[in-house]
Parts: sequence; C-alpha cells; structure tokens
Amino acid sequence: MIKNILPYIKKSSEKGEKLLAILLDPDKTNTDEIPLIIKRIENLNANFIFVGGSFVENGYTNKFVKKIKEYSKTPIILFPGDYSQITNEANALLFLSLISGRNPEYLIEQQIKSVPFLKNSSLEIIPTGYILIDGGTNSSVIKVSKTTPISQNNIELAVATSIAGMYKGKQLIYLEAGSGAKFPVNLDLISEVKKNINIPLIVGGGIRSKKQLNNAFKYGADMVVIGTAFEQNKF
Repeated sequence: MIKNILPYIKKSSEKGEKLLAILLDPDKTNTDEIPLIIKRIENLNANFIFVGGSFVENGYTNKFVKKIKEYSKTPIILFPGDYSQITNEANALLFLSLISGRNPEYLIEQQIKSVPFLKNSSLEIIPTGYILIDGGTNSSVIKVSKTTPISQNNIELAVATSIAGMYKGKQLIYLEAGSGAKFPVNLDLISEVKKNINIPLIVGGGIRSKKQLNNAFKYGADMVVIGTAFEQNKF
C-alpha cells in the first residue's frame, strides 16, 4: 500500500515511471459489480482508483468507497464533483480548483465549504489545478461548472493556465477533456504543458485505446486517468 500519495506521484514523475488511474463514478457503477470491476483494475495493474462524479447522491460516496475497500487495497483518491462527495474512507483527496474557468463556485467556494470536514480529516489533501480542455462534447463538468473549456488549439492559453496554477502552489496539474469526450487532449498541448511546469501532469478524458494511452504518456503525461472507456470494457 502506498502511504503517501503525492510523494509517490512526484517520485514516479522524476523517475519517468508512468502511472495509471481508473475512475469510477458512483452514480454510474452498480455496487454488485464491484468485485468484478476490482479484478479488471488489478489485471490492468492500475496504481490508483479515482472515485467521483458530477451527480452523486449525498452520502453515497462514503458507502461506495467502503465497498471498494472490501475487495481492493489499491489506493483510493477522491475526485469529487462537489464537497459533499468527500469521505474519510479514501486515502487522498484531489483538492480541485477549476482554474480554466471563472466561476467562483469552483475556484474557491466549494473548497471553503469542504473546510469544516477537512479540518478533522485523515485524508491526504493534494492541491490540484483542474483544467478543462474541449473534448468535443458538452460534458457534465461543463454543464455543472457553467464554464467554457480551453480550445484544443489554444495551446498558449493552456500552458499559461498550467503555469499560473503551479505558481499558485498547486502540486498537480490535471488536463481534462471531459467524461465521454469525442477526442482526448491534443498531444502537442500535453507536450507543451509538460515542458513548462515542474510538477506532475495528469491527463484524462477521451482516451479509448492503448495507443492513445501510450501516446499520452509519450508526450508527457505522468498519470493517465481512464473512465468511460473502462466502463465500456475497452480496457
């Protein structure tokens, strides 16, 4: 079991060791299928299980994570759609700030709402700059956050936003094309962001094949997150 998540991610990045995370959305996953899902995750040698979604019933994430832990020792990292999805049952929390958008609710308000719980929490809290990239669909994140993603072609803005996040003290940058994206994050965009930051880079959304997965790694992603494609048994 990895006890300290962020140091592990940083060390892996420094060594050039690539990491894989499988995203499970409690709203889309039948708990009866978790034993089989865990076997598939283990067969993929995934390093982490991410848990989160845009629409999850209050309190259900806690039950969902407990169920996963019955069958898996893989570290669980919360990837919450809002503060109500936080539970001490997980190992760590991506403390997300949607820095590609300008909606204060997801820049700081949700984070403030989480503080009363996190003050007494055992979770490892990892400040993360979350950047939406246009994946060709009106994803649930876009709908909920009411923000506009950065164009795949606007590499300069994506790089500047990533650097700003790093300067603001974020420990990870997460480029997200969105759940069910038609296409993944532009490889040149990944490459340029990676060249300009000195913190680990996570990439997710729209990756549906091993070739796309390997290309994301090749162009600079330190960790790739697979969600929809895993749900559709493409991995």
